[in-house]
This record gives sequence, C-alpha cells and structure tokens, in this order.
Amino acid sequence: MTLILRSAILNDVGLVRTNNEDSALAGERLVAVADGMGGLPAGEVASEIVIRILDELVPPAGTDEAAEALRAVVSTANRRIRAAISADPAREGMGTTLTAALLAGDTLVLAQVGDSRCYLLRDGELTQLTRDDTFVQALVDQGALSPDQARHHPQRSLVTRAVQGADAPPAIGVLTVFAGDRVLLCSDGLSDYVADEAIHGALTSYQDRQHCGEQLVKLAHQAGAPDNVTVVVSDVTEG
Repeated sequence: MTLILRSAILNDVGLVRTNNEDSALAGERLVAVADGMGGLPAGEVASEIVIRILDELVPPAGTDEAAEALRAVVSTANRRIRAAISADPAREGMGTTLTAALLAGDTLVLAQVGDSRCYLLRDGELTQLTRDDTFVQALVDQGALSPDQARHHPQRSLVTRAVQGADAPPAIGVLTVFAGDRVLLCSDGLSDYVADEAIHGALTSYQDRQHCGEQLVKLAHQAGAPDNVTVVVSDVTEG
C-alpha cells in the first residue's frame, strides 16, 4: 500500500499587516510552511528561498535519506540567504522559520526550525509533533511558565532559532502514519492566537480540507489575526 498526502493550503495576510511573509508548499509527499521575518521585503524573500529549494527536491524513498535531504535543504537555504544578505545589506537580519513534513513510505519525517508547527489528528486526538524554538517555550521547559501563561506572554513570538544564514540544522523527527491521519502545518499566526481546543474542533468538524483551512483562518480572524496566517491541511490517504 502506497501512502500519499492530499492537501489544501490557505495563506492569509491577516487583519493588521499589509504584506505577507509566509510561504507554503503542498505535494503528494512533501508539505511545508515557512514564516519569514525581518520586515518588508526581506522576510518574504527568506521564506520564498527555502520553499523554492524544497519545491526542487525529489523526495527520496528511505527514511534516513529523507532526513538527510531535509537537512541539506536547510543548509542550502542558509547559504542562499547569506548570499542574498551579502548582495543587499539592507536585508541583514532576515530569516524564516521552517516546518516541513516528508512522507517516506509509511513514515513522516519532520524538519523543524523556529515556531511554525506540525499537529497530528489521529482517532480524534490532537498531538503537537513539533517543539517551538522560542524564548517562552524554553521557560515552559524549565517550569518557569505554564503553557497557558506562555500563550499570553508578550514575548511569545521571540524565536530563538531560524533559517537566517547561519549554520542552524533542523530538529528532525519521525512518525509512522496511517491512512486516515490528518496533519496540520501552520504558522504562528494561527497557533499563537487560536487555542489547541479550537484547532482540534476545526480539524474534526470539517472533513473537506479546503473548508477546514478556511475555518482555521476564520478562527484566527476572530482572534484579531495581527499576523499572517498560513495553514496546510493534509490527509494521509492510500495512493
């Protein structure tokens, strides 16, 4: 049995910003979200660089090869971002998060840098598969903040790792997936403002991926949507 991903992308500028620094990708075996930072136009340049490299990737079949391929993508993106900054010093400080999921057989290989997230919905239960590279997540890990306090902390968007020209290898995770699983990738424009319970409700209530994505964006709007909002809703299906 061959597994593939069927996906829908929703990319929304939000209610406050005038430019969109998020980029996303959705193929049958590879999905990704990149949330650019560094201000107009540098943030969107950085996110587009990493998504363009991913779009050129020929997904390997093996799990180890998939992990190596994702590490190589991040390494290449760092080099290209460094070159882009050298060509235009006004771009100094630009970078991007990256959350990518690559299907290798029945294994989903995750690569993570920053605070875009990957969630898994299986048998009605929602699990966050990635760990945020943020100042507040470090405080949660130390026991200094509760997850709820972190959600409302004024520095919740302070990212501690990003793809921004330095050598920053991604965190890699692997997960066996099954037909019927639903995977959500999202920028922090959703996860910083919409509670996991509401995300769970949308993922379970809307079978249609496009409608589900639209509902997630709507929830972000209802929360004020001060940031760009990008979601990729993917269902694991038999190919």
